[in-house]
Amino acid sequence: MVDAREGAATSLGELSDAWLVGRARELQVVGQHSDPRTRDATRDEADNLLAEARRRGHPRVLGQLLCCCATLRLCTPGMAEQAVPLLDELLTHARRHRLDVLRADAHALRGRLALLDGNEDNALNQAAEALVLLEDDLVPDAALGRRSWERLLATSLIDIGLVLTQLGVFDIADEVMARAHHRIRESGGPHEIATHLINRCRMLLGWGLRLERVGKQDDADGRFSTAAQIAIAVDGPWQESLFPRVPGRKAAEQMPVLAAACALAEPSGEHIDKLEEVSDPGLELPVQETIIIAIALARCYDSAGRPEDATRVLSETRQRIAEDISEPSLRISLIREYARRSRSDARDSATAVEDYAQELETELWTMRASRSATLMARLDRQRLNRQHHAITRQAMHDPLTGLPNRRALDAKLESVLREPDAQPLSVALVDLDGFKEVNDQLSHAEGDEVLRVIARTLSDTLRADDLVSRYGGDEFVVLLPGVGLEAAESALNRTVNAVARLPASLSRGVTLSIGVVAMLPRESGSEVLARSDTAMYQSKRRGGNQVAALSGDAHHTDPTEPPAWIPPDSD
Repeated sequence: MVDAREGAATSLGELSDAWLVGRARELQVVGQHSDPRTRDATRDEADNLLAEARRRGHPRVLGQLLCCCATLRLCTPGMAEQAVPLLDELLTHARRHRLDVLRADAHALRGRLALLDGNEDNALNQAAEALVLLEDDLVPDAALGRRSWERLLATSLIDIGLVLTQLGVFDIADEVMARAHHRIRESGGPHEIATHLINRCRMLLGWGLRLERVGKQDDADGRFSTAAQIAIAVDGPWQESLFPRVPGRKAAEQMPVLAAACALAEPSGEHIDKLEEVSDPGLELPVQETIIIAIALARCYDSAGRPEDATRVLSETRQRIAEDISEPSLRISLIREYARRSRSDARDSATAVEDYAQELETELWTMRASRSATLMARLDRQRLNRQHHAITRQAMHDPLTGLPNRRALDAKLESVLREPDAQPLSVALVDLDGFKEVNDQLSHAEGDEVLRVIARTLSDTLRADDLVSRYGGDEFVVLLPGVGLEAAESALNRTVNAVARLPASLSRGVTLSIGVVAMLPRESGSEVLARSDTAMYQSKRRGGNQVAALSGDAHHTDPTEPPAWIPPDSD
């Protein structure tokens, strides 16, 4: 990984896309585990990277930078609302470019935002939406590379698992974390492995504290024991991760949640110094870790014969998080812990209160099962919605590339003709150079993959308002509303260059011949497509891999040129 100082000494424009994404990953880690001053500097640097990503316009880079900047705001006290426009942009961006993994992560982050506002119902909806997006047999994004794509998928699953953990739906959260574990095992590096283990440790501690409240102490002890084992096992990948750390010290001596795991498994006085160090109020720990550390520290104080300190730390923590409503399940655990340690001499009265609380907790546990059922019902509803949208989409989209098909293009052309704001309108016909050779010399499967790559590149390099459609075979049609011929030619030249720069393993040497024309007054859809076909053949005659713009109402005059454009067979 390139050091941050190198990025400071070098213009961002000179650095690679991989550097931007890698640096964003570093900043996301630092920003979530730093003091407020460092966190602010980290966020500012990430915003600069986002501005550069917007300038470049590479969809996958921009999506990952949006995700990073939104996450940094969600973990900064008082800045969560600033994440809203970033998440909205990420969702729109991911939908347009069919980046389903990033789209799912945007929903998961929206779930975290909903929990910060105390809106558990919305958080549950967002988690369900994210899970449904990741249920299908996802095809790895070839433009990202399998390992990077697997990393993104694991991150999205972990973010969903964290929302479910906060909601107290631990059984489903555990299943989601197991899916993330599979992806990380296949493609993760030390940092991804360390992050996953820490998050799983955090989930197990919350689960154990919840089990205690309904009298399932043996099950709770099992969760604490597993979390402690993870806290020890994480040390290897931790030492090679991106987390800020002091060299030569174990992970459990620096990460609050890991220190708490060891203490909750076997409370004793030997953990007190470490827990006091990692719970320094100046670090501004997340509420989740603040509560878990306080409970672990109180139990260690009690084990060391210091009950007054145990009561004090729980009381101080209650006051510190009094206004925060983002961790409802853990808040109850904290209040219960405090009540158990601050009883008066009226033992009988206190016991009766605890018995009553136990009954309430049992009922709450039943409600947790109901919440799981609610989540499953909403998952079913989301699946039905997706099936409905899939049927509708199938009628108007090409199944191979996912682009609008001929039917959708014809409908769009007809509507554009009736929209004054769409004028000027440029129409381009795109034909692939060398595509027949791919099919003949390699295979039709390779040809299909090339068509997918070209379709993605066309969509990625043009505006969100432009319509890219597959018209049949290896032909695509592009509508550029509100764009004159000269500007359209310039935009399409960027597309031609982008395809020409693709690695041969993706493009198989295929390039583009594009003909573009401006729609004339009172011209029909078939007429403008015929002229764009004429322009495309001019591009072919000049050797291909270029754009030919045809102005006015010029028609074929050279009898040696191919005839005017004829629509391909319907899909």
